[in-house]
Formats: sequence, structure tokens, C-alpha cells
Amino acid sequence: MNISENCYTGLGKRKCAVAKVFLTEGTGVIVVNGKSFDEFFSGTSIEREMVKNPFLLVELNNTYDVNVKIHGGGITAQLEAIRLAVSKAICQIDNNYRAILNESDLLNRDSRIKERRKYGLKKARKASQYSKR
Repeated sequence: MNISENCYTGLGKRKCAVAKVFLTEGTGVIVVNGKSFDEFFSGTSIEREMVKNPFLLVELNNTYDVNVKIHGGGITAQLEAIRLAVSKAICQIDNNYRAILNESDLLNRDSRIKERRKYGLKKARKASQYSKR
């Protein structure tokens, strides 16, 4: 990938998903791990709109190409990580966009991750059934 001078980057995380986003001026094409956006996230239609939401809020729809490198996590976690990374990259374009995106709560990372399994239990909190008699 050719990284030019006016390339804006952002990093987003959610659960185990990590997304690196590169914004370049273009026509609004989204590429995820070398595949088109619709091909990579083929089964989910409603959730795909949340990735385009930051562009709609700041009225930059179809003005930047998005190249995404993502790994880890499930579909929803990956989409939310991409949305956070896109929001951070848009803030690099113009710092005035930060207030608009922060108002819609798009710049806050959701820090909830899966709780570790404890010894003596079946899962993180699930214990064996207790018998009184």
C-alpha cells in the first residue's frame, strides 16, 4: 500500500479485535484485509452502517477511501473497532470534528473484555451446583 502525505491513521480496539485504519482522499471505497467491505462482512447489513456513521456525522461521505487491517475478535467487535479507528482518523483531518464525534460518543473505547476463568469454577463465575443434603 502506498502511504502518501495526506494519509490519516487511526487505531481502534474492542474486546480482542484490533483495527488499523488508513484514510486517503478518494471516492469512499472501503477495503478490509484486501477484500471489499461488503465481501468481508457479507452477512451483516444493519451493523455495517455503523462504520459509515462517523463520515455521515461530519459530512465527509464518499470523500475518503478507507483501508483497514483488522484481526481478532468477532464480527461485532471488529465493526466497533473499525468505527472507533475511523473516528480517530477523522479527528486528524480537522480537530473541529472531535466535538461532533465526541457528542455522539464515537471516540470512547468500550473497555469491557471477557473475564478470565477462575480455578475451581466451570467458567468465570459459574460454579458447580450446591447440594444442601
